[in-house]
Amino acid sequence: MRPDIELTARDHLSAVLNPPVAPEAIDPDADLAGVYGLTSLNKVLFLTEVCEAADVDLGHFTEDDLADMRTLRTVAESLTLHSGKAV
Repeated sequence: MRPDIELTARDHLSAVLNPPVAPEAIDPDADLAGVYGLTSLNKVLFLTEVCEAADVDLGHFTEDDLADMRTLRTVAESLTLHSGKAV
């Protein structure tokens, strides 16, 4: 996992959480919906923003891939796998 992608994911996740959680306080293995209350809409917004910021095309991921991104770690690992790849 690339540290820059993890930091980007932390920052963007922090921005959509309510109540707010500082980026450095986010547990990378916590369930985003269960622990942080991330709604489906906020997950889409978060993933769209973090993909854009990390320069990873969202087109690399299927609907099932996106559904499987349940923790910050799985998001960062998935983006790392596709960083630098063209669709």
